[in-house]
Amino acid sequence: MAKCYSFYLVFMTNEASPTKLSLIWESEVHVAGTTAMKMSGGFTKIVPSIAMALFYILSLGTLTFALKRFDVSMAYAIWSGVGTALITIIGFYYFKEEITPLKIVSIGFIILGVVGLHLSTKS
Repeated sequence: MAKCYSFYLVFMTNEASPTKLSLIWESEVHVAGTTAMKMSGGFTKIVPSIAMALFYILSLGTLTFALKRFDVSMAYAIWSGVGTALITIIGFYYFKEEITPLKIVSIGFIILGVVGLHLSTKS
């Protein structure tokens, strides 16, 4: 899902700026940090705990750079919305979490909200 939105963000707007690319990178690093958080077992495993800290530092750093160009509402929506959608998918497939229709619909609403915010900045 994020790959599709990343494609739209970069290619359909005819502008692949370093800021947009950093925001795409930031979303992926954010998801890696959250995945490492789950794998750390509540800070009981050292390598995932260190990875989590590093990924979150990188994530917040790239978000800071993205805020130079994007409205905070748009950048944060991508950061949290795309991250939430991706980590939910990882939870379903990698961590074998329960998939329910309500979860799927709710993630769909998050994605629609991010797209809606993006479209609202164009008008």
